[in-house]
Amino acid sequence: MTAIRDWVAFWDNPHSIYVNARHADVHYRDIATAIVGYLPGPNARVLDFGCGEALHADLVAAKAGSLVLSDAAPRVREHLASRFAAVPNIAVASPEELRGRPAAAFDLIVANSVVQYLDRQNLDGLLAEWRRLLAPGGTLIVADVIPPDVGAVSDLLALLRYAGKNGFLVAALVGVARTAVSPYRKLRSTLGIARYTEPEFFAILDHAGFTAQKLAKNMEHNPARLSFSARAKETAAGR
Repeated sequence: MTAIRDWVAFWDNPHSIYVNARHADVHYRDIATAIVGYLPGPNARVLDFGCGEALHADLVAAKAGSLVLSDAAPRVREHLASRFAAVPNIAVASPEELRGRPAAAFDLIVANSVVQYLDRQNLDGLLAEWRRLLAPGGTLIVADVIPPDVGAVSDLLALLRYAGKNGFLVAALVGVARTAVSPYRKLRSTLGIARYTEPEFFAILDHAGFTAQKLAKNMEHNPARLSFSARAKETAAGR
């Protein structure tokens, strides 16, 4: 649990993962747009787990019945609660508070860029909890899973392509140099990042009681990383 606490502490404080405000805005808008694309209908109950600042969560809430934003970092939750206080169908919850939710509470659960920060025991625990929270016929999206052969060069090139497309290339070049000596890089080197091949992650989802398919496109900007769509086996079997 020490590694998870260290990562939570990192995300709970100011950091330079996003090279400027434009980067953060584009990133969170793209994530919100992707989640809208996964919605099963206008009344969908949605959980965005490990949501970060979720700057454009209101775009999802406008298309869904309800949206719960969950993040382990307390300051992030405070920002979310303040930012979306006027949006009646957005709620903010800690991961611990989700355990008090009834079973089958959500039609769609999204966990983007989360699993790389978890050891296998905690990943298995979260998959079991997500399965409990998922309604019959509901969908779990696990996105931005990092394969073993995808490293810093792939991340750099993907960021620069993304920056060039969205108008923050100069800031990205400066940010790359800054990140190289940042607490994030040091923490990542110390704690490591969880990586899975496609077959390995399919096996993990199967063991957790899901049937899954790989999505044609990663939810994040790096196309070399993997995204999966999963459903509980009982639902998939029609039982």
